Amino acid sequence: MYESRTKPLLSRRAFFARLFRSVWLAAAILSLSLGIGMAGYHWLERMGWLDAFANASMILSGMGPLAPPQTAAGKLFAGCYALFSGLVFLTCAGVIFAPVFHRFLHKFHLEAEHKKGE
Repeated sequence: MYESRTKPLLSRRAFFARLFRSVWLAAAILSLSLGIGMAGYHWLERMGWLDAFANASMILSGMGPLAPPQTAAGKLFAGCYALFSGLVFLTCAGVIFAPVFHRFLHKFHLEAEHKKGE
């Protein structure tokens, strides 16, 4: 997906295009995760869609639920969704920052090779 050590550094324009794609991928992951949470709250806790959105988005953001679950299935779902949300947060951070870290390391290796060749 990314260029190898032997390839030149991407132009800024190409780098920002790559970064933009990463942000969109993270947004898609978050949207899908939010949809999963909304569906779970809507069907397991019998919440309206707006309340399900509020609860799912609060858990996904790390704030915690607005309304505590009332059913056993809802409590089990809320716990699993909270664990899932933590993984989604880490995944999205990795997806967004991967191009930045790659560019930094690529530039570092190019400079090291340049100094080695002198």
